[in-house]
Amino acid sequence: MRRLLLAALLAMSAAAPVSAQGLRDMVSDLFIFGDGGEALFLGGSGNPNNPVDIRVHGDHFVPSAVAGNATIISFLTNSVSASIGSLPVSAASGGSTFRFEGGAPVRTSFSAGPVFGERAQTLGRGRMLVGLHRSGASFQMLRGVDLDNLHLTFTHSNVDFEGCDAELGGDCSLMGLPLAENATIDLALSMDVDLTVTSFLLTYGIADRVDVGVVVPVVSTSLHGQSEAQIVPFGPGAALHFFSGTGDDPVLTASRFVDGSATGLGDVAARVKVSLREALPVAVGILAEGRLPTGDERDLLGSGSFAGRGLAIVSARFGSFSPHANVGYLYRGGRSDTDAFLATAGFDHLMAPWATLAADIVSEFQVGTSDLTVPPDVQIDYPFRRTIHTSNLPVRRDDVINGSLGMKLTTRQGMTFVANGAWPLNRGGLRPDVFWTFGVEYNF
Repeated sequence: MRRLLLAALLAMSAAAPVSAQGLRDMVSDLFIFGDGGEALFLGGSGNPNNPVDIRVHGDHFVPSAVAGNATIISFLTNSVSASIGSLPVSAASGGSTFRFEGGAPVRTSFSAGPVFGERAQTLGRGRMLVGLHRSGASFQMLRGVDLDNLHLTFTHSNVDFEGCDAELGGDCSLMGLPLAENATIDLALSMDVDLTVTSFLLTYGIADRVDVGVVVPVVSTSLHGQSEAQIVPFGPGAALHFFSGTGDDPVLTASRFVDGSATGLGDVAARVKVSLREALPVAVGILAEGRLPTGDERDLLGSGSFAGRGLAIVSARFGSFSPHANVGYLYRGGRSDTDAFLATAGFDHLMAPWATLAADIVSEFQVGTSDLTVPPDVQIDYPFRRTIHTSNLPVRRDDVINGSLGMKLTTRQGMTFVANGAWPLNRGGLRPDVFWTFGVEYNF
């Protein structure tokens, strides 16, 4: 027990952020080429040493870049933040649970309980559960697209200057006239985002049917990114858009690399669980949990806003087999975040007096329409009509459905060791191949 508490204190003592630049800003840097400091500003075209007819072309891709940049940053940061903000932690009442009858404790469960799902039983008055868990994920896909294979196409702004129609002999309100408006910038983006969370949890039974608890996470996030940009000109003549060089000798390609990490306190959660009915074979309870925005959003350590969830819990016990079902609602306070309807179903099975198998389907279904939208395709009208696909990200709801399978092994000294893996069963949101958890709990 002393070792467990010491490990938790050491983890929390290392919770100061270590990155000099925020990881959120590093994502923005993948769109900045040159010294201009602005997304897709063309330093070559905008060089003050160039003639004015070339120099004015330096920022013609900036509006498109801002939209695409904001979309990718928002998808990435909001998805990571949402993953951290709704990170599943151990069930509120793991291990054996009790109630008091005539001053004597009576067991209300026999298995070590589920890993991520909730059962209706509470710990019992005066009992305590402490635990230390370490979880991790390497994010691989954003809406089903590999993070190392993201593609964006940035289009030229529609320039309709005074006298343009007379000078060029056409309707300059059309996208594509002047011909320079047909130029595009193709950008290939590759990112690795890794997340590990060390969580200290404590649950205490203040009454036979009421538990209160707190979860204190220490989050480590690392980001590695690379972008490759290619200007695709259109039509003959000297180049007007280039990253560096001159119109006669332009540099049409550029790349960026970012690498950073941060470690710090995540979003602290406080929760209360109430057993409404304790009977065999079916029990009923409710759980309320609030997550405080204590993690640094700038370093992708927290959601940056309050989140709360409420669950209705039904569980049963048939010998050594104990199924459970949870339904509820997740409120997210962020401006661009959507709420979610929660549904979890699974079981824990006592395979031996010291071994419990736990399995769950854990899901979050998006409520309403997200403010984060994929940039729409762009239609160019001149000299012929064509459509530019701006992204390979699909338009899709960010529902999350995971399958979870784990084991709990209990020693004679009362320590319980936890091992669990969770895998995505759909393609919504930002997802890893596997979300792993290892931990130790002590119930006394």
